Amino acid sequence: MIPGGAGQVGTILKRALTAAGHEVVVLTRRPAREREVRWDGESLGPWAAEIDGSDLVVNLAGRSVNCRYTGANLRAMMDSRVHSARVVGEAIAAAVRPPRVWLQMSTATVYAHRFDAPNDETTGVIGGAESGVPGYWAYSVEIAKAWERAQERAETPRTRKVSLRTAMVMSPDRGGVLDTLLRLTRLGLGGPIAGGAQYISWIHDRDFVRAVEFLADRDDLTGPVNLAAPDPLPQRTFMRVLRAAWGVPVGLPATRWMAELGAFALRSDTELLLKSRRVTPGRLLEAGFAFDHPRWPQAADDLVRRVRGGLVPHDIR
Repeated sequence: MIPGGAGQVGTILKRALTAAGHEVVVLTRRPAREREVRWDGESLGPWAAEIDGSDLVVNLAGRSVNCRYTGANLRAMMDSRVHSARVVGEAIAAAVRPPRVWLQMSTATVYAHRFDAPNDETTGVIGGAESGVPGYWAYSVEIAKAWERAQERAETPRTRKVSLRTAMVMSPDRGGVLDTLLRLTRLGLGGPIAGGAQYISWIHDRDFVRAVEFLADRDDLTGPVNLAAPDPLPQRTFMRVLRAAWGVPVGLPATRWMAELGAFALRSDTELLLKSRRVTPGRLLEAGFAFDHPRWPQAADDLVRRVRGGLVPHDIR
């Protein structure tokens, strides 16, 4: 069961789990395909019957962060995440046969904007109190904290709960973050942004799926888990590697004000470009998870090969 599973990450997960022989039900506001069920993301309804008897719930629901961070959009991000997590918890609590595991999407944005050291689950610094960054960045951290708190407070004693603090999922699908980065690269714009020292944390799509499967099977793991490759890189290095994989020798740099103009034109926000997310997967590595794509150069080569080969069905809505 994947509440909020009609977007990019949900499509990646559904595609992989279905190929592995699992029956997957997606909860969405606009069902259009087989095994998609309508819900509103905030109130109990007939959809709750799909949770009763399911083995695993992976809740991905939440308004996209790829938008202008206006007051209204930030509130919609908060409400969509907290309400959906709360109501999933209510459905699990009411189930006669509740799922064994509830994996709840969260975000690596919960950690502080920093350059000096990586953030893992044990020693990482939760953000919100940094100096020298826009004030509204703290609200993004509050969204992440409230999102996780909604799962923590759910009374689901027969269901193990894990919060997925997920970095940017890199996949060849259209409409994803890699698609945007490659578009900039092809235009010659994939250079350093505001100096490029800010870290990018990422995870290859196939490692994301493998990590979900790993966490579903490991009965000893609960609470927050970072889903990020162990190789976060400064943005300037990350983009240089991506340009090399695509075969573009030059990427024009952009100043902060140029990034602001670009984000405005794309109806996005510069926090996605400028916040340093230096996140590492401490708990996954300690539990024995082995990444297939731990380093960005090899991962970028694989992703570019799949983009050019058309090896992924472009079915993102």
